Amino acid sequence: MLDWRMPSSPAHHVSIFGLGYVGAVTAGCLAELGHHIIGADVQQAKVDAFKAGISPIVEPELESLLQAARQAGRLDATTDATEAVKNSQVSIICVGTPSQAAGRLNLDFVKKVSAQIAAAIREKQQPHTVIFRSTMLPGSTRAMVREFFADLIESGLLQVYYCPEFLREGTAVRDFRDPSLVAVGTHDGKTPATTEALDLLGANAQILEWEGAELLKYSCNYFHALKVGFANEIGRMAKHLGVDGARVMDVVCRDERLNISRYYLRPGNPFGGSCLPKDVNALSGLARIEGVNLPLLDHVIASNQAHLDALLDQIARKDVRRVGLLGLAFKADTDDMRGSAMVAIAETLLGRGYQLRIFDPSINLTRLIGANEAEIQRRMPHLAQLLCSSAEEVVSESDVIIASQKCVEVESLRGVAGAGKHVIDVNGWPELKALPWSYEGICW
Repeated sequence: MLDWRMPSSPAHHVSIFGLGYVGAVTAGCLAELGHHIIGADVQQAKVDAFKAGISPIVEPELESLLQAARQAGRLDATTDATEAVKNSQVSIICVGTPSQAAGRLNLDFVKKVSAQIAAAIREKQQPHTVIFRSTMLPGSTRAMVREFFADLIESGLLQVYYCPEFLREGTAVRDFRDPSLVAVGTHDGKTPATTEALDLLGANAQILEWEGAELLKYSCNYFHALKVGFANEIGRMAKHLGVDGARVMDVVCRDERLNISRYYLRPGNPFGGSCLPKDVNALSGLARIEGVNLPLLDHVIASNQAHLDALLDQIARKDVRRVGLLGLAFKADTDDMRGSAMVAIAETLLGRGYQLRIFDPSINLTRLIGANEAEIQRRMPHLAQLLCSSAEEVVSESDVIIASQKCVEVESLRGVAGAGKHVIDVNGWPELKALPWSYEGICW
């Protein structure tokens, strides 16, 4: 967290393009830190109000911050983009990106401002930093650089960053002071070449590529939307059943080990096991019987199946017929194969005529009992013929290896993981990259 009692050092002259919600909050908070702010907007009335320290939006504390900045001589505004750039070292782009028909994003305002800033830097001929804060789809910053800024970057006059904002209306000033997340996007995902983005927006930032930082903003917003939709659907079901949905969700949130954590938020394996598929299907089935419309929950299984289908497509594109699985149970350190995505993969591949070899150190066919045994007898009665005693055997006899579990020391595979073999990592096992084969991840 930044120390908001003292101005940050060094102080910068910052031009902020777009004096709407994000721009105004960014201006007020940076001015409080001791930076000199020049607001830039096409609307003269908004510029005049900003210069007078009048907030363009209703937001707790914001107007007092702008008034304090005006009184300290750290606040100005203009409709002239060239003037704003010439009198600043950093330009932060906060203009709107409204939706077009069919949901497409309108980047006209971003393009116009980018062109103006680029022209002003060429005229100024002094080093400058541009920080995009406008919400833009992945690839947009790189497209702006190609169209407007490429020559300036090549000449060493310009650094460009993408820094998404995570400000909530009503608590935006507090969110800026104590951010839940800070990210800086650079052209290559490495530490910024200059410190302005970190000085202005947070020293403890996560560094990503431009596209990663852009996608991060959408990922967070999409997740928030999903959480709201999920809570509302559980609430509708609860009300139908005569249960207090708010109380149910309050208790859900008390589990901070699994429900509110990073545990399940790791791209990789489709979900499986004896609980998740069964329980998702059961509640969706009850909702349909009872006539309660839960479209989000209804599509969870379909989404999971789409992820499994994507993995099958990834395998098929290798155009080889010998496939090995490292891990068959639905997760490591268990022999439970009920609902396992890898069992589904194995079934499909066998049905398509692939040669299959499998290693899973937790599976002992003589010890399978109950529903687990019945499941595998129903789906893969010939499993014993496919199991290998070691991961090395699987790799040596396969052209494509699906690594769903960290079930072996990677170095033990070096002698059999030669050129011409492909490994598809579905569980985040980066050490596999060190071996002499072709590596790719299911989501990376």
